Amino acid sequence: MELIQRPRRLRGNMALRNMVRETRISKSSLIYPLFVREGANIAEEIATMPGQYRYSVDRLPEITERLLRAGVDKLMLFGIPDHKDELASGAYQDDGIVQKALLKLKKDFPDMYCITDVCLCEYTSHGHCGVLHGHDVDNDKTLPLLAKTALSHVQAGADMVAPSDMMDGRVGAIRALLDREGQTVIPIMSYSVKYSSAFYGPFRDAAGSAPAFGDRKGYQMDYHNKKEALKEALLDLTEGADILMVKPALSYMDVIHTVAEATNVPLAAYSVSGEYSMIKAGAQAGYIDEAAVVCETAASIFRAGANMLLTYYAPEIAGFITEGRIG
Repeated sequence: MELIQRPRRLRGNMALRNMVRETRISKSSLIYPLFVREGANIAEEIATMPGQYRYSVDRLPEITERLLRAGVDKLMLFGIPDHKDELASGAYQDDGIVQKALLKLKKDFPDMYCITDVCLCEYTSHGHCGVLHGHDVDNDKTLPLLAKTALSHVQAGADMVAPSDMMDGRVGAIRALLDREGQTVIPIMSYSVKYSSAFYGPFRDAAGSAPAFGDRKGYQMDYHNKKEALKEALLDLTEGADILMVKPALSYMDVIHTVAEATNVPLAAYSVSGEYSMIKAGAQAGYIDEAAVVCETAASIFRAGANMLLTYYAPEIAGFITEGRIG
């Protein structure tokens, strides 16, 4: 048979497949979400996220050293305080849990790039992401508290801040305060496109941040909407966002692609707790090959247009890159 075009010619062996690969993944594009809590000598496994832990500040070195050995030098910090109140005061106190973790990490591991999640839900007594007016979150009264939180993180050593609350105008409020305080070089990674998703369930268990009443559909996005994703992303750019994010990842590949094509800044995707736990559960039941599925899903997120990936599988993916299974 005379065939001029034979696509299989470029699939003959691993060296050839690696050479012509369209989607490239590097360890430098991986970010590990890390939970830190009050207390001492704590490394507490999260029941709904097997293999993931809440660490007290003194136990942070063990996970940080593991990440750095794997080649992962970026993390996203989430704080779990002991005290919560209506104004989320623990989020912006000088001795807050994230602030203490940053001081420890930057002292002991100066090469670890520390990004902080900026939200109030872990710190409010009601579990919502801002100041309440009745049973509704007051958008504009929440903005100064988010900005104060971001500034306090930077003053404690954060290299980048990442607002995840989905309040209108929060990127602009944070940028304005950081700039007034001379922190003009600190980048903002905005959770620009954050959907109200059932995939967050295990995270809310991990962070103790489930709302005491109602839900977050009044500020997180409706998963039926894609055009709205562009609206949110472009608004955040006008307010000073340096990096955009789509969250969750796997059910939103079309959104990742759309935002990547329409904007000219780096794009992150967050493979969230429910995605992690589904893969873990499937692997533990013997239904899937965990490593193979992790590699395939990670590659699909980058193929859709993401430039970086927040994932609980970051050290494992780094290992797979070293082994040549992905990358």
